[in-house]
Amino acid sequence: MQIQEPNTPDNKQNGFHHPFWQLAFRSFFLTGALFAATAIALWAAMLAGLITLPQPILPAVLWHSHEMIFGFAALIAVGFIMTAVQTWTGLPSITGLPVAALLLLWVCTRILVFTNTHTTIIAALIMSLLWWAAIVFTFTRIVFSAGNVRNYLFVPMLMALATLNAATLVLALMGEHLIALHLIRSAVLLFTLLIGVVGGRVIPFFTARGANIDAQTPMIWAEKIQLPLTITCLVVFITSHFELLPFSPAILLIGTGCVHLIRMKPWSSLSTFTIPLLWSLHSAYAFMGLGLIALGLSYYIDTLLFSNALHLITLGAIGLMILAMISRVSLGHTGRKLNVKPQITAAFICLVGATLLRFTLTLTGHAFVGWALSAALWIASFTIFFFTYWPVLSAPRQ
Repeated sequence: MQIQEPNTPDNKQNGFHHPFWQLAFRSFFLTGALFAATAIALWAAMLAGLITLPQPILPAVLWHSHEMIFGFAALIAVGFIMTAVQTWTGLPSITGLPVAALLLLWVCTRILVFTNTHTTIIAALIMSLLWWAAIVFTFTRIVFSAGNVRNYLFVPMLMALATLNAATLVLALMGEHLIALHLIRSAVLLFTLLIGVVGGRVIPFFTARGANIDAQTPMIWAEKIQLPLTITCLVVFITSHFELLPFSPAILLIGTGCVHLIRMKPWSSLSTFTIPLLWSLHSAYAFMGLGLIALGLSYYIDTLLFSNALHLITLGAIGLMILAMISRVSLGHTGRKLNVKPQITAAFICLVGATLLRFTLTLTGHAFVGWALSAALWIASFTIFFFTYWPVLSAPRQ
């Protein structure tokens, strides 16, 4: 997936003409990676009792959950989508000053949320609404102007994320912390919908090209059912907190996870083990399927906590998918060869390790050790990305 980014002339290397502001992926990816490492470092310090949030509007666990999904993951996802839409439609996406303005809004929102007073949370809500409104309006305008029907489905996804973010902050202001946490967990499931769509498109394509193998015939029934099944699973999960349903979301979660794993069968995953940019994508998608199954099983197994199962998705699926995708597209979109440096392979391995340690050690009664080790490995992964890709994303396209 190539982005035709205009080459920046030598006499326009300053201000908003600097390569750093050319299309959303450069500044959003770097800032998102830096925030990923910083936010988890702060969360680890909170767990260790070294620091506390300034005020109690958002409890620490709610701050952590909100910022990793609506701060980190949302910024990276938007950076990718707002860049890819240029390729999907052939129409120009945002660049220069609009990118800088959106990033400034995002940074201000993060500071306001961390400050955590009643006033600053209201201000953060307003700023985040402005941010999401600009994203949704711009993306919708581009895809509808181009008649790009295939990608219309990203519009309701973005709108749903914006709604869940706003509702979470409003509920926190009202003191409804458990409902707010439920909506954040719902947003995690919404990200599985996004991964299912984007991953299902690019992983088989990247694998056929990168592993130099023939493209395999997709499993038609799994391709047709995964999207409506994931949507149904999301709606039922959200509703289950407010209404007594005649069935548990557990069966849907397990079934959806199984469908995603079965969907991978034609993707030739075994042929990717020597190619970091491929095995990382396959691993992330597999973690999503396993995570959904674990979420369903947590309804029946007392020792399998829902929050522990959820981290198979947040670390292994969302975190690893993000790291794998931004490592790949940052090279391709800047005209570089798709060869990652050894330290990026190490970063992928660190995230896989973080996911497995967080899950297994918590499951076996060593939760704090699991949290500490997974936090350290997560921080290492995104710190490595930041310093490795800063020269790539701050330099002109080759």
